[in-house]
Amino acid sequence: MDFKKYFGPGIITGASDDDPSGIATYTQAGAMFGLATLWTAFLAFPLMAVIQRMCARIGLVTGHGLAGTLRLHYPKWVLYLTIGLGAPAIVLNIGANISGMGAVGHMLFPAIEANYFSVVFTMLLFIMMMYFQYQRITKILKYLCLSLLVYCIVPFYHDGMSLSAILTSSIIPHIEFNKEFLLILVGILGTTISPYLFFWQASMEVEEKEHRHIILVNKTDIKSMETDIDSGMIFSGIIMYCIILTAGLVLFPNGIREINTVEDAALALYPLLGNSATILFSLGVIGTGLIAIPVLSGSLSYMFTEILNLPKGLDRTFKQAKGFYGIMAFSLILGLSLNVFGITPIDALIATAILYGITAPILIGVILHIANNKEIMGEFVNSRWMNIGVVFTLLLMSAAAIALVIFYIF
Repeated sequence: MDFKKYFGPGIITGASDDDPSGIATYTQAGAMFGLATLWTAFLAFPLMAVIQRMCARIGLVTGHGLAGTLRLHYPKWVLYLTIGLGAPAIVLNIGANISGMGAVGHMLFPAIEANYFSVVFTMLLFIMMMYFQYQRITKILKYLCLSLLVYCIVPFYHDGMSLSAILTSSIIPHIEFNKEFLLILVGILGTTISPYLFFWQASMEVEEKEHRHIILVNKTDIKSMETDIDSGMIFSGIIMYCIILTAGLVLFPNGIREINTVEDAALALYPLLGNSATILFSLGVIGTGLIAIPVLSGSLSYMFTEILNLPKGLDRTFKQAKGFYGIMAFSLILGLSLNVFGITPIDALIATAILYGITAPILIGVILHIANNKEIMGEFVNSRWMNIGVVFTLLLMSAAAIALVIFYIF
């Protein structure tokens, strides 16, 4: 088996999906509700895969990202609605991830304020994006993300692990109709099925198509793309499951029900690592942050450069795509500026996931229409089974978001 085939570009999408926002949300889910949300990991994988496949196919077939496709084939109000829903959530996600990385830096070196680390990481990201090719950087950074696999080991070192309870919670859905549970459910759906990845995946397929000099897409190209995406989504789903399981076994039984700081989140790793837990947890947060933030800011850049028809692409130099990199830099500054509002990193990370959960259904509806438009997709429109999967995802996320809004109002 060619291991590199299953550890290629798709793993970057999967790793960025388990960004600091995802780590915080999954840890909070396990801490608040124990094993009650384990089933969401098995539900999320096919939902993530079907959405990302659909977005990738749009980019591969049309040769344009989502924003570019909307600009060419849809009324302007549809384009503006899509960007208006996606862009603010992405900026908040960038800010939350920068804040989270700053917080773990402070955890490692308490004498230095978290805000200083946030500034340093922002500058580092800016330099990385300006002077190095993102694809080369991720070849190194993706190995930092493997530190998250320690969550898959911790449960075996926990004396209170009940295999029957874990299997039951994994297979049988458990839902509580209260505000707290719905917040976590919407957050989990939002951080696994993240709108920024919709834009990213489509644009990455466009660049991949250009690199491989593909003119006419065939079924082999589609199959290769689907295998790559599935590998990334499987990695993402495994990490999601193990974080919820670890927090549910370690934090929940010990009465740690609220994750207010990164130190609280790191406690889940103490049974295996002791005082080293903070180091490995920090590496995971920093590694996923360094991968995810360029994906986030890149998603914004692809949106706006496709609208303005400007040169774009992470494989281009700054001189070749000044507008593209300028938007990325501006998004970093905007994200960093959110620190002045005094929102705790954990609250910001979880709030981002919830916002994604609320806005994603509308974006999925727009993408679903594109994927079934024969004038755009030709013979590569959605299959019946893919439509069933996407519609189910749309209805599930809509129902969760509406239920959450109703609980907040009444």
